[in-house]
Amino acid sequence: MNEIHRDSGRKAESTAGIDGADAGDGTDATVGTAGISDATSADTDATSDNTDANTDANTDADTNDSDKDGDQVTTGATPEAGEPAAIPELVIISGMSGAGRSTAAKCLEDLGWFVVDNLPPALIPTMVDLGARSQGNVARIAVVVDVRGRRFFDNLRESLADLDAKHVKRRVIFLEASDDALVRRFESVRRPHPLQGSGRIVDGIAAERDLLRELRGDADLVIDTSSLNVHELRAKMDAQFAGEEEPELRATVMSFGYKYGLPVDADLVVDCRFLPNPHWVPELRPFTGLNEEVSNYVFNQPGAKEFLDRYAELLEIIATGYRREGKRYVTIAVGCTGGKHRSVAMSAKLADRLATEGVETVLVHRDMGRE
Repeated sequence: MNEIHRDSGRKAESTAGIDGADAGDGTDATVGTAGISDATSADTDATSDNTDANTDANTDADTNDSDKDGDQVTTGATPEAGEPAAIPELVIISGMSGAGRSTAAKCLEDLGWFVVDNLPPALIPTMVDLGARSQGNVARIAVVVDVRGRRFFDNLRESLADLDAKHVKRRVIFLEASDDALVRRFESVRRPHPLQGSGRIVDGIAAERDLLRELRGDADLVIDTSSLNVHELRAKMDAQFAGEEEPELRATVMSFGYKYGLPVDADLVVDCRFLPNPHWVPELRPFTGLNEEVSNYVFNQPGAKEFLDRYAELLEIIATGYRREGKRYVTIAVGCTGGKHRSVAMSAKLADRLATEGVETVLVHRDMGRE
């Protein structure tokens, strides 16, 4: 368990929920089809992603051409000279705009994959080469490839042939949906289809289907999201890539002081102000809740231990539901008046409980030392 003192209060990792663009109608768990839509990401992310990808990839490609040996990706930075580098596993996510590509990518990111969105296909072999030189730090790469790349998309077949020549283990995931479902999703977010030009949404969809027909035929897995909501799509991705392991839940337990305001990123808030305040005990006032005497004082108060036990039991129920619904990040804010004594002691014990139950936990004391 990691512990952070005097943090700014922001989450260690942002939640992986579906935003309004993916949700279609602005809700997270709507039953139906509007829940899965990456329509709004059609063109806005392309410029920055392509620039970053080209800059990083070209720099490394120019300086490391000598690291390639025949058909195998090799590196001079391996632990023992002459050994071939471990080639990362690769998943290429593609499919129809609005069919849920961004949701599928977020799911793989939550499962620990290194995800690159809107990478020009010509740079995929370079991305794999960079992963191979990471000495095992990047073992699984997922790349989102779609028609946002426009003219770059034509290089995909050549890149796939290059990957096969290097013996890269790759899979192509194709997200599909009916025309009716795609039209509803685009209309719900009021964005044009990236290929419709001056025509209608259905014209853009028809053009995209024609462009992707060959790739769909070569896909290793085709997922039809016409009748799926966000959680059902995530469940399908988990079934394919999570193996037998239950989706991991990561928790941030954060102590805070109410007089400094509620943490804006809190999912759950615990109020410890029902316990006597050690601030009014002169010999305890200078110390924090991390001090053993202060902690003992807090947990010797009536109801303190019972509260910890009951809340830990409640979190077990909540954690099970979060995993079932595909939520993998939770921030639990534990507050007292100043964020120095009661909340610090309670959050430390609560974080220990979660870590004991196998939840990856980060402990943050936002306001400790702020007075």
